[in-house]
Amino acid sequence: MLHRLYIKNIALISEAELEFDKNFNVLSGETGSGKSVILDSINFVLGSKADKTMIRYGEQDAIVRAEFFVDENSSAVKKLNELDIESDGVISITRRLCLDGRGGIKINGNSVTSAMLKSVSQHLVDVHGQSEHFFLLDEGNQLRVIDEISGTQADDIKAILLKNLSVKRELKSKIAELGGVEADRERKLDVLKYQINEIESANLYEGELEELKAKQNIIVNTEKILSAVEGVRAVLSDDGGCLDCVSTAKHYLNGISSYSDDYSELALRLEGLYAETADIAETISDIAETLSFDEHEAERIDERIALIKGLQKKYGASETEVLNYLKTAQNKFEVLSDGAEAVEKLNKELEKTDKEIYIACCKLTEIRKKVSAGFCKAVTEELKTLNISDAKFEVIFSEYNESSANLNSADGSDKVCFMFSANKGEPLKPLSKVISGGEMSRFMLAVKTQLKDVNGISTYIFDEIDAGISGYTARAVAEKFIKISKNTQILAVSHLPQVCAASSAQFLIYKEEANGKTFTKIKRLDEESKIDEIIRLTGSVNSEAARKHAIELINGFN
Repeated sequence: MLHRLYIKNIALISEAELEFDKNFNVLSGETGSGKSVILDSINFVLGSKADKTMIRYGEQDAIVRAEFFVDENSSAVKKLNELDIESDGVISITRRLCLDGRGGIKINGNSVTSAMLKSVSQHLVDVHGQSEHFFLLDEGNQLRVIDEISGTQADDIKAILLKNLSVKRELKSKIAELGGVEADRERKLDVLKYQINEIESANLYEGELEELKAKQNIIVNTEKILSAVEGVRAVLSDDGGCLDCVSTAKHYLNGISSYSDDYSELALRLEGLYAETADIAETISDIAETLSFDEHEAERIDERIALIKGLQKKYGASETEVLNYLKTAQNKFEVLSDGAEAVEKLNKELEKTDKEIYIACCKLTEIRKKVSAGFCKAVTEELKTLNISDAKFEVIFSEYNESSANLNSADGSDKVCFMFSANKGEPLKPLSKVISGGEMSRFMLAVKTQLKDVNGISTYIFDEIDAGISGYTARAVAEKFIKISKNTQILAVSHLPQVCAASSAQFLIYKEEANGKTFTKIKRLDEESKIDEIIRLTGSVNSEAARKHAIELINGFN
């Protein structure tokens, strides 16, 4: 149960501390007094999304602390144990938010994340407001309610489904690796065979493209190269060219080489120059004789380059990548070629797994139908006590067989619809089509009455779910709150005098001005103040008759 709540700098609340009763607590006050701020503070400390706008104007941070008394065998304590956080029957949660967006969360003095907080708080408090009506109107959520009532029975079957679904995914993955069904495998084999033949027939080798590009460059520039080579040959070999000049110079030096070693050395150097020049001239002549433009060779090189680039576009950015792709394709082809037998075996295992999933789905459906029958009967009885005496409520299950069943969900193959009728002679119709706002409030209360003993939650918070009802129905709702609060603590925001009269602890939320500022205040009402609040809620003048009526309302629940 929520024992104590401390709030600082939230909206118009400067500082407040509330100590709740273990049974039925009611929060009331004028519209706009700040009742929603209390619930926002509770949601905040339980882990809802933090919003800096909730920090009181002019302050730098906001703090909320909630202290819970819990059973040492409760789900919340078990979750704390998983987080290595100790508890002696008390869970203290403190959450702080600063204007700069920073903040902190502590559970029993240990710093935790928002996700860790939610994993604990979901076992402590269940908050119900008018917005939750939409939750119950969604058929997907209706199945969750049935499973919540089913408890471990449904959980055990779902665990089996999860295990089989994991096996199924693994089998499908293996089958896909082996090409899938026979038709898919044949298509993949055809594609691989084409790719392998295309690469192998090319006789590709590493570095070939660069060689071809070099040859192509020469062919493209043959005329320019031939002209340059012929010019070099002429300069070196023609009459009066370099060779003739060097020969003449050598002749002159040979005539005087006997007169000085310097002349002799120069003559030797000219001899070497002549020999080197003659060799160059001969080489350049050989090049000139072999150099020619071969149109067919040029076309062959162009085609080869286009072929290699085409392969690279399909299979890799280089010859190495293309050849690696070839190896991979050859391996895949070999695996797929030999995979028919393996796929057949895996498909048999897949059929067996689907059959086990179908059996589990049927068992889950059986459990749900059995639980639903009792649930519908109990809710109908609850609705009668809430002044819907002709209420009829059933859970309709969509039928399925082995061929139409959903065998890919851990929630089984069921689709359900809550069918409801509030009036005698009216047929059952989907809940979302026929129920009014006031009826929906009572329907939800009836459902929560049935859930209180199965979900392990120690505190229920109801945010004006009694809106739209009055008179005898209001009294019936108040009595239902009392019934629930015998085992589960209730915090209810209400404007109904009957609900307030039924409370074991009454809190008044009101506004007060001081020093030019507005503050939201909270006080626990004593017996006399509670009577005054009930008179206010009835809209009566504070007279002796009004007080007598308020006292009668209170005594009527004792």
